[in-house]
Amino acid sequence: MITRSVTIEEIDELYLIWNDHINASALYRRALREEMDVRDVDPDELRDFLERAREQGYTLEEIAETTNRFADLRSLVEDQQSQSPTEDAARE
Repeated sequence: MITRSVTIEEIDELYLIWNDHINASALYRRALREEMDVRDVDPDELRDFLERAREQGYTLEEIAETTNRFADLRSLVEDQQSQSPTEDAARE
């Protein structure tokens, strides 16, 4: 997992200090899942396409540089898959 810094207001910090049992990372992930839901992105499908891109040899940095939305990631993975059989046949 990647660690990111998040800016919070003093009231957020105070509330988290008072309630140190609250998992702030889980709150952050929940908020991101809500944003994904608003944009009709299924987190499991996103995870699957990310894993497939990584299996195809792309690094996270390369994926981020060449895509900026889920549809781009899907195209990247599917385009690479459609080219693979042709490349395999050419090598034989």
